[in-house]
Formats: sequence, C-alpha cells, structure tokens
Amino acid sequence: MAKIKSLIESTIFNNFIIVIILMNAVTLGMETDKEIMATHGDLLHLIDRAALYIFSVEIGLKFIVYRLNFFRSGWNWFDLIIVGIAWVPASGPLTVLRTLRVLRVLRLLSVVPQMRRVISALAHSIPGMGAVVGVLMIIFYVSAVLATKLFGTHPDPNMQEWFGSIGSSAYTLFQIMTLESWSMGIVRPTMDIFPWSGWFFFPFIIITSFAVLNLFIGITVDAMQTAQQEPRKQDRRNIKQHTHDELEKLKEELKSEINDSIDKALSRK
Repeated sequence: MAKIKSLIESTIFNNFIIVIILMNAVTLGMETDKEIMATHGDLLHLIDRAALYIFSVEIGLKFIVYRLNFFRSGWNWFDLIIVGIAWVPASGPLTVLRTLRVLRVLRLLSVVPQMRRVISALAHSIPGMGAVVGVLMIIFYVSAVLATKLFGTHPDPNMQEWFGSIGSSAYTLFQIMTLESWSMGIVRPTMDIFPWSGWFFFPFIIITSFAVLNLFIGITVDAMQTAQQEPRKQDRRNIKQHTHDELEKLKEELKSEINDSIDKALSRK
C-alpha cells in the first residue's frame, strides 16, 4: 500500500498522467477532422482507448490507497465523473457525452501553481463581482423600463422590435453595452426618430461598457494580488511557528539541564 501511495503521489507519475491528458485532448481534437479519421482513425481510437484504461487504472489506484478519503477531493470527483462518462456506450444520443473526456485537461489547473493562483484569484473575486453584477442588473432594469417607455411606444417597426417590451429593451441594451453594431444598427436609427435619445444612450454606454468593465478588472487585479501575497503570509506564519517551536524546545532543554544540575548538586550534599 505504501509503495502504491508513493507511486501515485510521485512527480514522475503525475507528469505521466498530464502527458496522457494532453495527448488524449489532442486525439479528441483530431477525431473531428474527417480526412485524418479516414487515414488514421483506427490509430486514434486505439490511443483513445489506451488513455481511457490508463485513467481508469489511475482512479482505481487512488481509491485503493485513499479509500473513502478519495471522495474528499473535488478533483477526484471530477475525474471519476469524466471517466465514468467515457465508459458510456458510444451509441445513440449518449455518444456526445464521450467527448466530455477533453474536460480532463482542466486537471492542469490543480497541478500548475500559476494556474492555481489564477483560480484562487477568481474565487476571491466572486463576492466583489457579485456586487458589481447586482449594480449592473439594477442599471439594466431601470434603463430597460425607461427605454420601453421612451421608445417602445412609437409605431415604427424597429422601435417595436428593439424596445417594445422590457425583455426586448434589455436585450437591445445588452447589445449596445457590448458595442455590437450599436451605432449604425440601433442608436442612429433611434436618433433619427428621437434626436434627443443620445442623451440616454451615451451615458448608458459610458457607465456599463467602461465604468463597470473597469470595476471587474479592478476586482480581479486586487484578488490576484491577494492570492499572490497569501503564500508569502503562509511562509511567514510557518517561519514564526518554527521559531516558536525551536524556542520552546530550547527552553525545555535548558530547564531539563538546570533540573539535572540541581539534582546532582543536591545528591552530592
């Protein structure tokens, strides 16, 4: 058991699994090319099947070593689900599920330290992003109601299509926020009917496209800095704890030596 544990936790074994994951991802991509499948289809299927067996053996070894502790890791659950889907018979509508094996490349996120920092930064930024999304939703709702009241009452077919309801107005405003054909496609035709409508659209674009985007970037950068500082803080805590342990050990040794000296002095008397 100890040998199996040392094997699956070794750097060589992990690097081997990473290579198999990448190779399997490449073969799955090559299977989408009809010309390659016509000439090397059998080889690709053989490599794919071999990779699936390797993944299954890997999960089996981990389960043997960790037993029920295997299920405490989210990445183990992820691997188990993906490999389980890969074993689904390749027939009927379930065939598409087998392509989800390519998601195993996401395991690289747990292996590469730089990628782990990015994921940690994104996790730290979720609460702040949630607040920004909440503010954005309020702005969208208010703007959609205003656009529907201001422009949706006009009988022009474009106005009815773009601003005839709150849902249509929200979708149109989302398109404007992304700057997708916003000028010639929506804003200018609207300004031909409502010349003053620019006073509505331009502040909306500035607030949603630039201000909110910068807020997202700022939150992500701040979270990234926090994630990068966390290992340093942990190192300082480890050094502090190690120093404290060494001092306590030294105090115990000094106390023991003093007690031994006192005992020897008393025994001589």
